[in-house]
Amino acid sequence: VLAGLADKAAAAGSGFDITTDRGETFGAARLVLATGVRDILPDVPGLAEHWGKSVLHCPYCHGYEVAGGPLGVLATGPMAMHQAQLIADWGDVTLFANGTFAPDAEQMLALEKRNVRFEPASVAELEKDGSGRLIVRLEDGRRTGVKALFTAPPNTMACPLAEQLGCTFTEGFLGPVITVDDRQQTSVQGV
Repeated sequence: VLAGLADKAAAAGSGFDITTDRGETFGAARLVLATGVRDILPDVPGLAEHWGKSVLHCPYCHGYEVAGGPLGVLATGPMAMHQAQLIADWGDVTLFANGTFAPDAEQMLALEKRNVRFEPASVAELEKDGSGRLIVRLEDGRRTGVKALFTAPPNTMACPLAEQLGCTFTEGFLGPVITVDDRQQTSVQGV
């Protein structure tokens, strides 16, 4: 196992050269990119502090643990409609629009059918109360307690290796993703 950060990648002959942040270069015939993404969190005071604890991104990963309590969805765009309706399976949901979108009549009806409360006011801050519950403070001063707040922030690639190698990207729901075929092969042979 090598401890280091791969920060450059380039085609070299019939393979690839990977250069680390220490200046070491390693050759490889094939590359598996497992670089992840970097979340671009909404600019809400207190959100980053609670990210991964009581502010969550995946209901399938965390829904069971927070089921049964009041839940919130912090909108980062129209995809929040889907997320709020999905999370309604785990508890009473409030969709905090936070100034990102306004549902039309059809969307409001869909929220009502799933018993999702729509809150158009912007979120001013997230904080914990004495019992450990997350408090969503709105700009108008109102406060709502939730067991967890879900959000689907946009993201970006965590490092530039795929771009350096010339891989093709597709715009996904939350940001760019590396385009692959049904065998997970990128547009660059061997990656």
